Amino acid sequence: MTTLTRRALIAATGAAALVAGTAPLLAAAPPTLSVVKSPTCGCCTGWAEMARAAGYAVETRDVDDITQAKLDAGVPDDLWSCHTATLTAPDGRAYVIEGHVSFEAMDRLLTEAPDVAGLAAPGMPMGSPGMGYDPAAEYDMFAFGGAAGDGTIFETAGTR
Repeated sequence: MTTLTRRALIAATGAAALVAGTAPLLAAAPPTLSVVKSPTCGCCTGWAEMARAAGYAVETRDVDDITQAKLDAGVPDDLWSCHTATLTAPDGRAYVIEGHVSFEAMDRLLTEAPDVAGLAAPGMPMGSPGMGYDPAAEYDMFAFGGAAGDGTIFETAGTR
């Protein structure tokens, strides 16, 4: 009796899908997040780790004062949070992500590709990713720039 190993099963499944014409020839690269944060901020580190677990390619850069990153990214003052990131889609589109934005909102941003500069979760909403994550926590995430102007609600977490 032959034992089918996990590796052999994966190879056989992939080959069958390729023959059937249902497998992509090359897997798409994951979206990337370049996160600028304070070296002492544990919630920012937690958010970055959760993003990595959610399938994003994440790089972090620690700076002593992240004010310049927010100014350079054009984040409206009233939408500031503790970290600022650039989300880059596999096709090269880039958005600013300010603070503890949910990964569902970022996925929606990448799928819908609205005319906005980015998304922000102002302040540090309790229950958001990195802030004691609770999927039932309700907080607003705002789109800003482009058609969103200085900020319009893009998604409210915890209402799905």
